[in-house]
Amino acid sequence: AARSPKMMENKVFLSFTFYSTILILKMYVVAIITGQVRLRKKAFANPEDALRNGGLQFYRQDPDVERCRRAHRNDMENIFPFLFLGAIYSLLDPSPTVARIHFLIFCVGRMVHTVAYLLQLRAPARSVAYGVAQLPCFSMALQILLATTPYW
Repeated sequence: AARSPKMMENKVFLSFTFYSTILILKMYVVAIITGQVRLRKKAFANPEDALRNGGLQFYRQDPDVERCRRAHRNDMENIFPFLFLGAIYSLLDPSPTVARIHFLIFCVGRMVHTVAYLLQLRAPARSVAYGVAQLPCFSMALQILLATTPYW
């Protein structure tokens, strides 16, 4: 595949791309876990799936499946904004080291958040992971706003 030389020169964007891809893969893993928990607990979201797997009585909710779904929804509520903020932030020519720290903190925070959610770790593990992951997002948002305010 042909590589864009300009993109390959942008170390910040490459770092962002790496961490973003890890986070997207993590979201796929949570989706797969949700499906596996559905099968194990026989708790299907659609009647046709329940019929295929034992009967309409399995067209129901389950607390463990709902926990997985909440973890996945929380990912969407947080990772999607990160993807936007990180991409725009990468265009601001920040220090590659500072940018990498932003991306790493967010990624690790989200990983810990998911583990805390799915394994039901004691509070405040999940909340702390959530809060830590928000810090680089707020930092990037602020830097984007400061860089773009003159053009408003």
